[in-house]
Amino acid sequence: MLLDRFFGKGRDFLGCQYPIMCGAMTWVSDPQLVSAMGNAGGFGLLAAGNMPVNLLQEQINQTRQLSTHPFGVNIITLAPAYKDHLALVCNMGCKFVAFAGGIPRKSEIQQARDAGAKVICFASTGPLALILIDRGADALMLEGSEAGGHIGPVALSVLIQQILFKVDSVPIFIAGGIATGRMMAHLMMMGAAGIQMGTRFVMSEECAAHPKFKEVFKKAKAKDAMATPQFDGRLPVIPVRALKNEGSIEFSKLQLELLHKLDHDLMNRKEAQFAVERFWVGALKDAVIDGDVTKGSLMAGQSVGLVSDVKPLPDIMAELLEDAETELQRLKQIFI
Repeated sequence: MLLDRFFGKGRDFLGCQYPIMCGAMTWVSDPQLVSAMGNAGGFGLLAAGNMPVNLLQEQINQTRQLSTHPFGVNIITLAPAYKDHLALVCNMGCKFVAFAGGIPRKSEIQQARDAGAKVICFASTGPLALILIDRGADALMLEGSEAGGHIGPVALSVLIQQILFKVDSVPIFIAGGIATGRMMAHLMMMGAAGIQMGTRFVMSEECAAHPKFKEVFKKAKAKDAMATPQFDGRLPVIPVRALKNEGSIEFSKLQLELLHKLDHDLMNRKEAQFAVERFWVGALKDAVIDGDVTKGSLMAGQSVGLVSDVKPLPDIMAELLEDAETELQRLKQIFI
């Protein structure tokens, strides 16, 4: 396959057959989905989110029992239990640690590396990507604002030009708005070490998300996945891309309520930020686990407009690979 010419860097880094990653989605990227991803030849990221440390430990052990293939653990720097999560993954000898949600300190990246882990850091802007490399990241995940869940401010098309075209000191993986093998082929030719998708793998049979959650994804258009606004810089919330519903309106009300409390010294900024994160974790559980698609959070990337069916994960992988190879073969005929 022509694809093999472009998979080498990602394969070597991740230790899997295909450098296709399933993003860490809270309540979604559980041991079942992560292990299925590894068994299908890809690479899964277990989502630590805000879960208690003992539960994260159980999920790491479960994933190891379900698959012998490598996987990573995604920890959120803004989570209340962040430092405990970091200590846990180091003590458990996790081979891959992904830092997301904020900028990890150099000492924290080194802590994971000293424990034998390869470190992947999420970069949502060009300058941040360079900072993370300087702090010791082994690989970057360039994530465009088209992605679902917590997002950065820059579109993937710009990040590619700022970083992927200019940096070759570490493997660079690409995320945000990807749903097809044809797109993957072009990103690999641009120099990506691999890709990450989240929304596409929600629509796998192995994903435990509620059927109502998946049904909404089936019907959604790309424009329906909207980013939440930030009302005031005093409450520096990270934008979240999700399908608009009553839950989106509730989040706007929450921001106004928290700003009122900040104005009257009823809480500090850190407490307000944690309140925001608790809202998203709870609202996402309502939708993903309980099927409340009216008021729960429907986190989705704009690629939701490119998916319309639920398939077994191995079939999704096969389709991605086949379409990518077909595209490379098409281009080969143009260039020779």
